[in-house]
Amino acid sequence: MQEFERKQLLERIEREGATVGAEIPDEITVQDERIDLQSFVFEIKRRETVPRGERERVTRAKKNLRRERLQRKQRLEDGDVSYAEGEELVEAIIGIDRALNALEELGPANLEAEERAQEAADKKRWMSFLRKALGHEDADSGTGRASRGR
Repeated sequence: MQEFERKQLLERIEREGATVGAEIPDEITVQDERIDLQSFVFEIKRRETVPRGERERVTRAKKNLRRERLQRKQRLEDGDVSYAEGEELVEAIIGIDRALNALEELGPANLEAEERAQEAADKKRWMSFLRKALGHEDADSGTGRASRGR
């Protein structure tokens, strides 16, 4: 492969919109292990949040995918590969990026933070209800004492 071709291929994987329209590979070999990548990603995404029991599995998968991406990129940068092999590496890297983007969108399901936020909102609604019910609608004071003297 010519050096300018290598640079073009490397540029393709670094483009901001490289994953737009790209498909997640059905299968991929990561660390000598065959993974049904597309079904794994869709299974996790279907749930909208990562369940507690799956967090470690998803974290490990993302770590392995990042490692595999780096290895393939280095092979593209430094390896003795043909242009056709380079094209295959680019497609695989973009597919890995697409899978990583899909998994990153989920983020960690921070159920504890969501629960605290829900409790705070519930408490705020409850206090507002109590102030209105007890005739202490002066929410600025926080205690309702301003309305007692009236």
